Amino acid sequence: MPRTVEEILAHADELAARFEDYEPTPGDELDMPAIHALRAAVAEQSAAERHIVEAVGLARQTGMSWAAIGAFLGTSGEAARQRYAARVAS
Repeated sequence: MPRTVEEILAHADELAARFEDYEPTPGDELDMPAIHALRAAVAEQSAAERHIVEAVGLARQTGMSWAAIGAFLGTSGEAARQRYAARVAS
């Protein structure tokens, strides 16, 4: 990693030259349908996580134990508590 001003400037010049000389190849291009599918999947995962947080909050409000919640989530009660306790109103 460059440490002096001269090294930083030389490194910047090297990066600029690499950028200017770059010629993309077909392998460098990203597949747009794949990118759209990934973005949609991430959005769905985020929505599902919000839904789980809301459901865990409701379960805690009705008195359900962390052990029972963990069983529904496929984990231990302690793991469920550690993951969700701060995110829900108990």
